[in-house]
Amino acid sequence: MLARKPALERKAEIVTAMLRLADELGPDRLTTQAVADAVGLTQPAIFRHFATKKDLWLAVAERISDRLTAGWTEAISASTDPIARIHALILEQLRQIEAMPAIPSILFSRELQVENEALRQAVFELMAELIALLAGEVAKAQDAGVFDAGLSPKEGAHLLVSLVQGLAIRWTLGGRGFALVPEGRRLLDAQLRLFRVPQVGDAP
Repeated sequence: MLARKPALERKAEIVTAMLRLADELGPDRLTTQAVADAVGLTQPAIFRHFATKKDLWLAVAERISDRLTAGWTEAISASTDPIARIHALILEQLRQIEAMPAIPSILFSRELQVENEALRQAVFELMAELIALLAGEVAKAQDAGVFDAGLSPKEGAHLLVSLVQGLAIRWTLGGRGFALVPEGRRLLDAQLRLFRVPQVGDAP
């Protein structure tokens, strides 16, 4: 008889399967039975680890949050330059989407938008954290005289997050037919040029 896995290890395995199946099947078609089959458990065994399906989705959100926030922290630790930090944050976000391709589907799923308020709130708070980080760097670039002072830092951050979201949707709908990071770098450079203070000699 195989030894029973420790509860924490089993819960981590279940969450990993949930993320993979959310990508393969779609969040709204994903059942706890499909998760149970993927990890070799019965459906009641899943509910011994997570009392409800909503609790399981919250564990997925926590996994995503932990990975994203760790990635953001590492991304901005390499530089004190606000432009470099903006690049690092956005490109890290794209790398994480490539590593967890279920993220765009979860963001626009019925599960998040309608059926699970706690999941929606968890994702909203995560995005608010990224927006705050980006807004802080936009403000620093303004203080340094690099970005136009008329730009609202928060609006600038929203534009940057929208760039990521729009690119992620295009990547998903296009069958992931291009690499996110190089395309993101190209579009990000174009967006940041629009934020910059016009220089003498620039075309009107």
